Amino acid sequence: MSTLFEKIIAREIPAKIEHEDDLCIVIHDIDPQAPTHLLVIPKQVVPRIGEATEAEQSLLGHLLLTAAKVAQSLHLSGGYRVVVNNGPDGGETVPHLHVHVLGGRALTWPPG
Repeated sequence: MSTLFEKIIAREIPAKIEHEDDLCIVIHDIDPQAPTHLLVIPKQVVPRIGEATEAEQSLLGHLLLTAAKVAQSLHLSGGYRVVVNNGPDGGETVPHLHVHVLGGRALTWPPG
């Protein structure tokens, strides 16, 4: 069965797309936790960061560089947070690795 993100990538479910390339898609989160809340999603399914292998090393780097590029294009010059959740206790709700980019306001710590 396809994940929610696989359905978005396949255009079976609509999403507000900010960026797309051969390796990933960047969408606006439907339940934003900050004024800017994006998800950087690899097109290759990796269930979670805890299951990534060395074979995905360049993909993982691409996701982070894409997060930075999109944050810059959205003028998040005051700062932003990059988050990867792993497993249910880590806040993971979709078993498809993705990177959250949150910004547009001062973020507090600790986050949860």
